[in-house]
Amino acid sequence: MNASSEIASRLRIAVDAAQEAGRLTREFFRRSDLQVDYKADQSPVTPADRAAEERLRKRIAAAFPDDGILGEEFGEQAGASGYRWILDPIDGTRSFVCGVPLYGTLVGVERDGRSLVGVICIPALEECVYAATGQGAWYCAGNLPPRPARVRRPGKLEEAVFLTSQIDLFTARGALHVFQTLEQRAALTRTWGDCYGYLLVATGRADLMVDPEVKDWDAAALPPILEEAGGVLTDWKGEPGFQGGEAIGCHPELLDQVLEVTRPFTPAPQPFVS
Repeated sequence: MNASSEIASRLRIAVDAAQEAGRLTREFFRRSDLQVDYKADQSPVTPADRAAEERLRKRIAAAFPDDGILGEEFGEQAGASGYRWILDPIDGTRSFVCGVPLYGTLVGVERDGRSLVGVICIPALEECVYAATGQGAWYCAGNLPPRPARVRRPGKLEEAVFLTSQIDLFTARGALHVFQTLEQRAALTRTWGDCYGYLLVATGRADLMVDPEVKDWDAAALPPILEEAGGVLTDWKGEPGFQGGEAIGCHPELLDQVLEVTRPFTPAPQPFVS
């Protein structure tokens, strides 16, 4: 099997598995008896997070037993094929716990550190956007057939719809002025965040998504989706991807205007703790 076929076969499983895991989360959504626990970093986790990741891992292992898997809830399982799946069973667990339907299931596939496949599934809204390198980006809603996903061309930042996940994450990083500057310059600012914000950018319904903090499972699905939709995903310095620990998703012609705001930012050094 050549590389293109290997990627296409993983995309098919990624889409099917993400949608299946997403449907499973709906069984827990808005239940009055939902149990919520808190991890060491005080982020919430529920039985739905764990059950969805277990379902994803089972589907992936059955189809590609030699692939590695990294998931938010159950850590890393090494593989031998060179491919690694990166899973966030519920991106936006706080939204999920509050009964807000903007949470998502994320599935990414990388090889040699390069993201090749991405799926964002929004189970409660029955929306999904997915992509593989060289194979386009596609959006589907409900039972409608998939159609191409494309970012829109806003021109100036002053004409853009700017999204982010959580304003206090800018404050925690010492970057509140970054948020305030983008908010002041953009035409409209909303916190339709987490992966749903990137779906809105990839489908041309918003122009800019900026996060001051992302982890691998938050972002591994995003590069192929944004790039195949005609956009970009970079860190705050403009480097492709999310290795800087933050993310910008937008049209390429908007990127330089955003980087004027984010690139000068330098995080404060963290105190040494012995």
